[in-house]
Amino acid sequence: MSRFVVSVVALCAAMAAGAIELSDSQRAAIEERIKPMGEVCLQGDATCAGAAAAGAAAVARSGEEVYNAACMACHMTGAGGAPVVGDATVWAERIAKGMDVLHDHGINGIPGTGMIAKGGCMSCSDEEVMAAVDFMVEKSQ
Repeated sequence: MSRFVVSVVALCAAMAAGAIELSDSQRAAIEERIKPMGEVCLQGDATCAGAAAAGAAAVARSGEEVYNAACMACHMTGAGGAPVVGDATVWAERIAKGMDVLHDHGINGIPGTGMIAKGGCMSCSDEEVMAAVDFMVEKSQ
């Protein structure tokens, strides 16, 4: 065995035997350097309450912001049969069904069409999707 390997093995053995004493500050510095880069918090996990509170404090995006980020691709071009924002004739029959129906379609999608749940914006809250629907309706009357 090379001297390097023997030295490493001897160092590890000494550490395991407690021969190397670390101060509290040295131990804290080592723990800081080797800690995980992040953590995963599941909803309802009490140990992640701080992370949940920080997420709840985030400001919701406006309807226009959500539209521009997630809805525009289809609702500006009519892709997949999506009603084009601003076309009052196409939107009139949808608006006549009521905002509850339109909000439900925005959140849950419309089976058998190209409209998928939340328009594919899984990072959008239900409230943000509803705001985007409201924005599109406002621009289409």
